[in-house]
Amino acid sequence: MNGGMKRYLSGIGMTAATLAVTTALMGATPAHPTPSPTHPAPSASPEPKPDHKPDHKQDRKPGHKPDRTGPSAEPTETAEPTGPAKPAEPAEAGKPDCRKVKCVALTFDDGPGPYTGTLLRHLAKYRAHATFFVVGQNVGLHPDVVRRTVEAGHELGNHTWSHPDLTRLSPAAIRSQLARTDQAVKSAAGVVPGLVRPPYGATDGDVRRQAHRPLVLWSVDTLDWRYRDSARVARVSLKRVRPGSVILFHDIHPTTVKALPRVLRGLSARGYRFVTVSELFGGRPPKVVYNARRLSGGSR
Repeated sequence: MNGGMKRYLSGIGMTAATLAVTTALMGATPAHPTPSPTHPAPSASPEPKPDHKPDHKQDRKPGHKPDRTGPSAEPTETAEPTGPAKPAEPAEAGKPDCRKVKCVALTFDDGPGPYTGTLLRHLAKYRAHATFFVVGQNVGLHPDVVRRTVEAGHELGNHTWSHPDLTRLSPAAIRSQLARTDQAVKSAAGVVPGLVRPPYGATDGDVRRQAHRPLVLWSVDTLDWRYRDSARVARVSLKRVRPGSVILFHDIHPTTVKALPRVLRGLSARGYRFVTVSELFGGRPPKVVYNARRLSGGSR
């Protein structure tokens, strides 16, 4: 055998050896591991389910601790929502935060009366809520008006049964004046007043103890019971109001009801929101809301 043939055969042998070694190395590590209970065989890339939402872990901030109440719960660490906000409860819809916006509480005493229905229509035009301190005897005369007042989102307060000066009554008589009115309102509208306004703003320790709920006086007195003048009622209201004011009106006087459109229009133009007394204090009025000087004469 000549030298060229020997070199050719030698090259074939080396190539075969190299192939053998390569095959042995590749067989030591299979491309697809054998299925086992702890390492199942991979499946062909399935189509994602319609409701599938990928878990973008890379988007989470360092230190994020998810709420464990559900598999896709949003973070609870920050005040700002990270997803679509939940709809507000119906009872809370549209209620302003009086710590951030200008609010005023319009309050009406001594009704309901023959003009209260007209007043409710004026308030509705401005989406205004008010507080009505009703007299029990009048509730019995106008139960339908009381019911409509509550249905419109207004607040009812107790202004006693027959409008006496409570500081001149015994504790038992004070309780009777308030309890009879509570019952009349509940029969008419299915609610019990959560506030009390003592007639004439007259109060003392006995009145506070027997009321068992906040006593609401006022910060702006229109004196509409004395001056039956619509222009004056509107002028005083617009001049003296401040954020957080509680304005005193009486819906038993037609001149007062006639003044309300001007009051509502003027205060709306100045950015005021019309809320109930309870809303003015975030749902938790203090034990006594404002202190009013008692003026002689007239009905309050």
